[in-house]
Amino acid sequence: MVLIQGFGGRYLKAFLKGFFVAMPVTVTFLDRVACIARVEGASMQPSLNPGWSQTYDVVLLNHWKVRNYEVNRGDVVSLVDRRIF
Repeated sequence: MVLIQGFGGRYLKAFLKGFFVAMPVTVTFLDRVACIARVEGASMQPSLNPGWSQTYDVVLLNHWKVRNYEVNRGDVVSLVDRRIF
């Protein structure tokens, strides 16, 4: 029983170490560099989600382009309202 506990404890400790390193890196990347978003509905047709199917498209939103004002004609821009009601 002690051997099983030590064996499982070692993997739990390794998982927690990896989790506490990967979590801040992932959150920073998604907040500062890029994030993935899902486009649903007819608002972006025919460029995204063409046709009348019930599927969705997945897009990568580049935060650096917007921060450096490198938005060109034809680019898709996503706006987020961060106000708290």
